[in-house]
Amino acid sequence: MNNQIAVNWEGSKVCLTWFPSKKIDNSQLITSVHGYCFKDGKILLVQVKGRGFNAPGGHIELNEDPEQALHREVYEEGYVTGTIKYLGAIEVNHKENENFIHNGPYPMIGYQLFYRVDVKKVFPFLRENETLTRIWVEPEEIQYVLDDHELSIHIIKEALKLSDSI
Repeated sequence: MNNQIAVNWEGSKVCLTWFPSKKIDNSQLITSVHGYCFKDGKILLVQVKGRGFNAPGGHIELNEDPEQALHREVYEEGYVTGTIKYLGAIEVNHKENENFIHNGPYPMIGYQLFYRVDVKKVFPFLRENETLTRIWVEPEEIQYVLDDHELSIHIIKEALKLSDSI
């Protein structure tokens, strides 16, 4: 598996590189957090307005650390809570992005953090936030449902290797 791919995000070329276990000390470079949530051998995917099915995740809010943001996001989008284990980071490199906005909301090189979440509690799905629905998918079916790049499948495979006891 190649840990580096080029993607087209809304007409812009962006380079993504997966770094397993890499810690990001500079919080200014962290653009989002994402959690692959597992329960009873299945993975939670959520459908967010304007996007397909993906793992819960999003931006870090003021006065949150990445783990607090992840707990908030998996609850807001998937209505679940659980224990987390850090998996690693995807470096998002805009050096070849002709549409990159300097001094914009994102750094030229930023990071998306990924976690495994072992779900302890599932709450009723209330649709109070941006998600339209949630589904639980068997790992072997994830590639047919997930609307994301191939690095996501690689990260899920790494998450599956971890024990349920974190």
